[in-house]
Parts: sequence; C-alpha cells; structure tokens
Amino acid sequence: MNVNLRAATPADAAQIAKILILARSAFMPYAPSAHTQNEVQAWAFNQLVPSGGVTVAESNGEVIGVMALSCDLECSWITQMYVHPSHVGGGIGATLLAHAMAKLSPPVRLHTFQANIKARRFYERHGFVAIAFSDGASNEEHCPDVLYEHSGLARAPAKNAAPLPSSSEM
Repeated sequence: MNVNLRAATPADAAQIAKILILARSAFMPYAPSAHTQNEVQAWAFNQLVPSGGVTVAESNGEVIGVMALSCDLECSWITQMYVHPSHVGGGIGATLLAHAMAKLSPPVRLHTFQANIKARRFYERHGFVAIAFSDGASNEEHCPDVLYEHSGLARAPAKNAAPLPSSSEM
C-alpha cells in the first residue's frame, strides 16, 4: 500500500474525527470516550488541527491514520496516534511513529491505557519504555494509564510496571 504523510488541513478534520471515534470504539471499549461524537468532531476541527503538529497518513486520497506531536520544556510528546481499524497491522502506525521520531527531540513521551495491550506491545517493540503507571485519576476516562518514554538510551522499566500478558492470555 502506498502511504503518504502530510500535514493535516482543516479539510481533514472530519476524517480525523472519524478515525478517533472508530479506533476508540474498536480497540478501547474499556475506556468509553468522555465526549460525544459531535464534541470529538468539533474538537478535531476547532482545536486539534489548528493547533499544528498534526500529521495524517493518506492512501488513495483517504486519511487512514493521524498523529499529533508537541513539545514542552522537558520533552517531546506524541499526544495522539490512531490508525483506522481497517488498516491496523499494515505498517501505518510504524510509519507514523518513524516520522515522529525523525522530527522530535528526545526524550519522546506518550501515554496509553494500561489495558491497551496491543498499543503497549507496539510501543515497546519500537524502543519505548514504561516509566510511570497511574490509576487514571488525571485522565478524562479515569482509566489506569502508563507513561512511555523513548530516550535513545537503554532504561530500566518502572518499578511498579505490571508485566504484559502473554499472547495466550489475551
């Protein structure tokens, strides 16, 4: 599949919102959205895309993945990364992640839910290490999450890290 990465434009906001909604529904049923579909669409159009740092993965004129990046004084962040459920496993996420790692200064951090085992395995395969676990009190969904970091250096996992279940346990 031929995939093109480009900066998101306002015209992409509806497709971006659709991917966010579909991916959450397909892969995170344990963490229902704190927002209605209309609120997600408005946020994508009025805040996410205009904030800058949003890249879309496009194939045959269709947006099939989205990623948002930001930086603060101590690190770089991947704040959003979603692939349309029908394209998961096709290398789109790896392409987006490689793009992020080429653009961002280390350390690069991101959050995901502890229950999102597939995402956790994906990030760990790409060199991210869990550095903190929380009970979810600080996220909108109130679901336990994990903070990952990629520093380019080897780092020991967080002391309170729960091991990921084996494939046979899923």
